[in-house]
Amino acid sequence: MTNPLENPTANPFEIAREAAQLIAERTGVAKHDIALTLGSGWAKAADLIGETVASINAADIPGFSAPVVEGHVATIRSIALPNGKHALVLGARTHFYEGHGVRRVVHGVRTAAAAGASTMILTNGAGGIKTSWKPGTAVLISDHINLTAASPLEGATFIDLTDLYSKRLRDVARSVDAGLDEGVYVQFRGPHYETPAEVQMVKHFGGHLVGMSTALEAIAAREAGMEVLGFSLMTNLAAGIQDTPLSHAEVLGAGREAEGRISALLAEIITKL
Repeated sequence: MTNPLENPTANPFEIAREAAQLIAERTGVAKHDIALTLGSGWAKAADLIGETVASINAADIPGFSAPVVEGHVATIRSIALPNGKHALVLGARTHFYEGHGVRRVVHGVRTAAAAGASTMILTNGAGGIKTSWKPGTAVLISDHINLTAASPLEGATFIDLTDLYSKRLRDVARSVDAGLDEGVYVQFRGPHYETPAEVQMVKHFGGHLVGMSTALEAIAAREAGMEVLGFSLMTNLAAGIQDTPLSHAEVLGAGREAEGRISALLAEIITKL
């Protein structure tokens, strides 16, 4: 079945509203307050933050499709939080390197905004440049550099990205764990890993983490008026920083090892939002 977002004349915001309406009907929850996209290593947080109200096959919702990357789940979950709010957990992340276009990449964020969410939590697994960080370290994203040569904004849409990754939310996170470090995340197109020369370029640019997601989603979240909290799980040192070749198995292994600890951390942070 053709994804409606592949039609260049379609209105992506209208498709997001249709998706949000169907999610409300399927879950029985009229409004979701917080949305989460849980990347590699972060999925267990969905089991810890509250009681699952409903779990939906993402492919049944307009604009969504099953994820193609191992380690990502194919569901959209509605979760009742202890404070009476509701969280929408978006498991079906589309990456830019899949070649479906930016609209598909940011559809989850736009759907979350249409569902009522005012806070967007974006997480990922990333390569690290700072040698003081060990694999399994959770790092707050303080800013990003977008090297995809793309943007989710269309036409003459000018959005200020100052404080895109909310300082207020980062302070909330550090109230839970004062030892959390932060860094600048750099999104490449992928799917190949970065070369050692590219990693050195990023280091000179002021970047600390490299990956293949998040930045485009964060821009779309800001366009929608959402407050963004970003987290990277540093799964490995980036190419040329570590001596051994990179592999997706390494990313998954680091995610499994850190999963319980970082998911519990994120769950505790959510109780304070």
